[in-house]
Amino acid sequence: MTSQILTSPQPVQLQPSVPYLELENISKVYPTSNGPYTVMENINLTINEGEFVCVIGHSGCGKTTMLNMVSGFAKPTTGEVRLQGQRITRPGPDRMVVFQNYALLPWKTAFENVYLAVNAVQPEKPRREKLEIVRSHLAMVGLEEAMHKKPGQLSGGMKQRVAIARALSICPQVLILDEPFGALDAITKEELQEELLKICDTHKVTVMMITHDIDEALFLADRVVMMTNGPQATVGEIMDVPFDRPRDRARLMEDPRYYTLRNQALDFLFSRFAHHED
Repeated sequence: MTSQILTSPQPVQLQPSVPYLELENISKVYPTSNGPYTVMENINLTINEGEFVCVIGHSGCGKTTMLNMVSGFAKPTTGEVRLQGQRITRPGPDRMVVFQNYALLPWKTAFENVYLAVNAVQPEKPRREKLEIVRSHLAMVGLEEAMHKKPGQLSGGMKQRVAIARALSICPQVLILDEPFGALDAITKEELQEELLKICDTHKVTVMMITHDIDEALFLADRVVMMTNGPQATVGEIMDVPFDRPRDRARLMEDPRYYTLRNQALDFLFSRFAHHED
């Protein structure tokens, strides 16, 4: 009788998933006449696909520098920024920036400003298809009636809508927002915040945004990254925002957790890391 030896199957080795957007051991040092000036150091942050992350902190903490590294406009002194495992070394259409000052060409209409982006990224598409992409994205931000006006004929809120439509029209993997609503009045700001939330929830865009506004961060974000003061700024705390989507501003303001998180952020920024001017 032949004996049979049973062997246990070898466990399957699962490959760890690659983080979607990752900042690993980032620092930024500038040479000055007084020696090296370290703006930020030891920055480690992972952002998941489809996540909305707000970065908040006082002036000089390196928020814009961090976003410039993600967009590819600046390189870290040490460390790496990676998107889906690929190191970011320069700007690209997979990352689109919306600036506070809109960055629109004043001699072009809203339609033409968006078309320039679509045509630059997808020149091979038929013209009819590109025109439809522009129309649909301007309609998405409520500018059907103003798409043939030039920036000088548009309000600040309308200009920012054009900038958002332009950014989304090329279907970026990451939307980068550098205080996009900072120059707007309170009512327009709230309207655009709600518009942005609807767009991001519908299109599942991954967003990294700078803001100085705690209430804005809590309304928009899945997580709020709070930076310590510069120089040598780093990530001080990361606060999870537990509210379900889609979000309703009125219901959010009635939730006691909102005020707990708000007080936590205020304590971080204005007690533990108060910004003292020289």
